[in-house]
Amino acid sequence: MERKYCPMMEITLPELILLAAYGGDYHLFIESVYATFEKDFILYKPSFRGKSLRLKYHPAFQGKAYTFYHMTHIGNNENDRIPDLRRCERIPFARPVIEKCDNWELKIWPQKRGNKNRLCIWLERQDEPDYFVILDVRDKYILPWTAFVAEYEHQKKKKLKEYQEFIKKQKPPARDSPTVS
Repeated sequence: MERKYCPMMEITLPELILLAAYGGDYHLFIESVYATFEKDFILYKPSFRGKSLRLKYHPAFQGKAYTFYHMTHIGNNENDRIPDLRRCERIPFARPVIEKCDNWELKIWPQKRGNKNRLCIWLERQDEPDYFVILDVRDKYILPWTAFVAEYEHQKKKKLKEYQEFIKKQKPPARDSPTVS
């Protein structure tokens, strides 16, 4: 069944972590962002639909888990990823989006990336950028893989197209209606 954004549904999210709250001190800011990530994904041990979430730790960078950098930084080369403030600010959203996606009736669909099986969870927000969390599905557990903010309309259109194609495949073919004589 297609899940639709419901503006009347109460979705309560944690506060953003803002660089300004740390007087522009990036080191203090990123330590706070990591502390939230650590609390939500290392100490808490969340799950998704009954399957445990684990983390990819290696290769660790600056003493922080690999997954943390995928959820808060951008770039294709692992050694040259740069912080994305919008991703960092929203790291407190990741765990509730994963754990409450069904209750909040968020759009969720599978994605095939090479030989990887991924799930995309879409948090649509009015008057705020949409937030996506990507999970990597393994046999016995799930890895939070990345998270990002849709900053451009074409990003949302691409994800909407993926979601609509998934929904289309889920619907049974229409039966011919019987004729009445």
